Amino acid sequence: MCILDPPSLRRSRVLQYRDAKGVILLDILPQGQCINAARYCSTFDRLKEAIRRKRPGLLRRGVVLQHDNATSHSANLTQQWLQRYGWEILPHPAHSPDLAPSDFHLFGPLKRHLGGMAFETEDDLISELRNWFDNLDVDFFRVGINSLLSR
Repeated sequence: MCILDPPSLRRSRVLQYRDAKGVILLDILPQGQCINAARYCSTFDRLKEAIRRKRPGLLRRGVVLQHDNATSHSANLTQQWLQRYGWEILPHPAHSPDLAPSDFHLFGPLKRHLGGMAFETEDDLISELRNWFDNLDVDFFRVGINSLLSR
């Protein structure tokens, strides 16, 4: 799991879930909305449906998430949801940087792409983000996911 927070989004958040084949779900939180355990679990519900549609069979093989130790991630409600559906969490060391290793592969190219752009509305930015992710080569995601093995 990766949370994108480019400065141009101001207080909005984009929760982005991907695998080696590409983006599975972009979940946009409205400006100012907090990411709490209940909101995080509702995103998991949407992610589960997106996986069912886009990656048939993946739910049976098992889902492995990478996220940090934020309160919403470690809350009892979140842990119960993950246990109920048997999703595994890759360990994230305590006191480590906020960014997951997979984010480093993503943020540089995204920052270069958005550099110099101005957006009239949040919807314009979200549309550009969706377009950028949709047009990335599959190798981009494969390389990013496989780089986790060397970290």
